[in-house]
Amino acid sequence: MTLNRTSRRLLAASLCASALLACGAQAFAKGCLKGAAVGAVAGHVAGHHAVLGAAAGCVAGHHMARKKLQEQKLQQQHPQVPAQPAPPPGPTA
Repeated sequence: MTLNRTSRRLLAASLCASALLACGAQAFAKGCLKGAAVGAVAGHVAGHHAVLGAAAGCVAGHHMARKKLQEQKLQQQHPQVPAQPAPPPGPTA
């Protein structure tokens, strides 16, 4: 099944709209803009799919930023105790 140019554009636009609706008000959340920029460049290089790449990059960037925030919260709740330094080597008996 091959799609003509108009059908591909319509498909890409609907996928982008779906991704933006899924993100909702979080479209400009942390990580989204950075991910969208990287995704747009990657999509353009991969075959002129910059809009589709931007939508996917936004979703991925938002996910990664959220994951990083959760890890930071976890470390704040359970700080690691620094390890005791090893005693200096002394003379052996």
